[in-house]
Amino acid sequence: MSSATNQHLHGVLPVLHTPLTEEESIDVPTLQREVDWAFEVGADGVVIAMVSEITRLGYQRRRELAEHVCRSVGGRGFVVVSVGAESTRESIELARHAEALGVDAVMAIPPVTTRLGGTAVRDYFAAIARSVSVPLLVQDASSYVGMAIDLGVYVSLLDEFGPKRIQFKPEASPLGPNLSRLRDATDGSARIFEGSGGINLVDCHRRGIVGTMPGTDLLDAVVALWRALESGDEERIYRLSLPLSAIVALQLQAGLDGFVTIEKYLLHKRGIFPHRRLVGPAGWEIDDETAAEVDRLFDRLQAAL
Repeated sequence: MSSATNQHLHGVLPVLHTPLTEEESIDVPTLQREVDWAFEVGADGVVIAMVSEITRLGYQRRRELAEHVCRSVGGRGFVVVSVGAESTRESIELARHAEALGVDAVMAIPPVTTRLGGTAVRDYFAAIARSVSVPLLVQDASSYVGMAIDLGVYVSLLDEFGPKRIQFKPEASPLGPNLSRLRDATDGSARIFEGSGGINLVDCHRRGIVGTMPGTDLLDAVVALWRALESGDEERIYRLSLPLSAIVALQLQAGLDGFVTIEKYLLHKRGIFPHRRLVGPAGWEIDDETAAEVDRLFDRLQAAL
């Protein structure tokens, strides 16, 4: 069980990338190195979610990844595992498995292969929440997959389960105004996380988020930026956020594959990953010119640190 279990989920919670062997099994030693590095640079916990490539890992490898991560963390911080799936039953099975491992919260996106109305989306999340005792983070990943979640679904879930059991990671565009709508509709009681990779972190922090879920690749910069935001160091905030945002802008060009590809490129560049292998098939590969620009911006970001 995580040492953070009896605290409110908060802070910088990076989404781990899944290192793979040549046979596309999980590279456990590299995963351990990634988790260790996350805590070395100041993460408050770790997350398994979309850029962990869970939609391509399949049911069994998702469970294996959760098991390896919980073992690797060893009580050093929060663990959040995404359990969204195309069926309510599978989501519940994944949620119960994660809870049995001792996670601090589960997270879920709605199914993406069917168009659900507000009532069906609400019922899906409510069923997951009722199946476990840990908090559920309701994630709207519609900026790159699925449909936006109606504000009424958020409010209804919060009314039924309360802010300790239901928390939120809204990502529908425009992110900042939508986040403020959720905050205001719940009289500030909603606990909200953002997951823009850093490009919207400054704006979202000013709107009252309790935490951020970036990729692991630029974690040292995001931790430094979060601390600058918490302390109100305006000069350092923008010195860090501008090159960070420029890198994320390049990732955004190719959607989810853009994030995963460039993030694994940077983890390889840092020496944390031995290679950049993705779960296939992937729809985009980084070209030499994009890589060169990432390198230039990364150097500027490291200089700002």
